[in-house]
Amino acid sequence: MAHIPVQESQTPVQEYSPANGSGKVAKIGGIREATLSGTNKCFVNTMNTKTGIYVRVSTNNGSQTTDSQLAEVKKYCDMRGWTETEVFEDHVSGGKASRPALDRMIRQMRAGALARCVCWKLDRLGRSLTHLALVIDEMTRLQVPLICSSQGIDTCSESPTGKLQLGVLMAVAEFERSIIKDRVLSGLAAARNRGVRLGRPSTLNKRRDEVLELKAEGKGVREIARELKMPVASVFKLLKEAA
Repeated sequence: MAHIPVQESQTPVQEYSPANGSGKVAKIGGIREATLSGTNKCFVNTMNTKTGIYVRVSTNNGSQTTDSQLAEVKKYCDMRGWTETEVFEDHVSGGKASRPALDRMIRQMRAGALARCVCWKLDRLGRSLTHLALVIDEMTRLQVPLICSSQGIDTCSESPTGKLQLGVLMAVAEFERSIIKDRVLSGLAAARNRGVRLGRPSTLNKRRDEVLELKAEGKGVREIARELKMPVASVFKLLKEAA
């Protein structure tokens, strides 16, 4: 059976048997090769084991705290044996486009510093279904599982249930993106029918009077372009529209 390509390592291979006795596991540097029942093989990055804990409340006036969320999530992490954790805490509304702690956590994911993300509920993470879809999509590409301790959600690729949950979440997210795309296209079509000119406003009209004035003096197109430091094509266009 073909192996999944991995980076070669000079680190000696450490082989051991998992607790369930289903096969052997060899650890090569930060890459773990698991052989299940002597057939299928998979490779898992084990270099980083830090767990990112994300908690959020909507206000910053002291009326709401993250204590209950943090206590439950930390208890869950202890139960799973994830002792190395870092807490990312936001005190902003879920509708805010930028959340400092969430942005910092995603930057650490991109840097490969986090092995997983644990939060209390999905609505703590995403400000909307579309935003949640983008976050989950990036986490999936970075191979960082998302776990919601109070909702039984675990998108770890090693879990069949996690694969199903991830598939459902991404299907819903794709549906939401399709709806938004349809709405945008419909809005653009309606605007065109009303005669609205789409796109960035042209800046040529600001130079129209200057071009026409020089043309009235009998100057040629290239001379006008040179004097006004404009492209020749732009001068041609203005003169053609004024004709």
